[in-house]
Amino acid sequence: MPREFPRAYRVGEQLHRELARLIHDTVKDPRVGMVTVVDVAMSRDLAYAKVYFTVIGDDETARASEAGLNRAAKFLRSEVGRRIQMRGVPELRFIYDDTQQKGARVDALIDAAIKEDSRRDNE
Repeated sequence: MPREFPRAYRVGEQLHRELARLIHDTVKDPRVGMVTVVDVAMSRDLAYAKVYFTVIGDDETARASEAGLNRAAKFLRSEVGRRIQMRGVPELRFIYDDTQQKGARVDALIDAAIKEDSRRDNE
């Protein structure tokens, strides 16, 4: 028997696909860099969507992209409404996801600890 997915999950996945296309094709704000939509978390009532994204660059680029995307949120919401058949389109809020940077930092710390241990063992 196939697993049933809640409506919020299905709508979030559809929003994910559409927003990725829209951001790439239509957002012309120079602050918005190379953005990748990572996840869309929907509220249970489908009124709000938190859109998590990553961007190539440093923290300043990420903050600028977040500001640009949140400024374009109303435009993106109207465009999503034209493309998706829904009664109401959720309000969009863009949030920078720094999980990959944190993971890379932890990996670097682990590698440094392993190198330090092997150096001590060799002495």
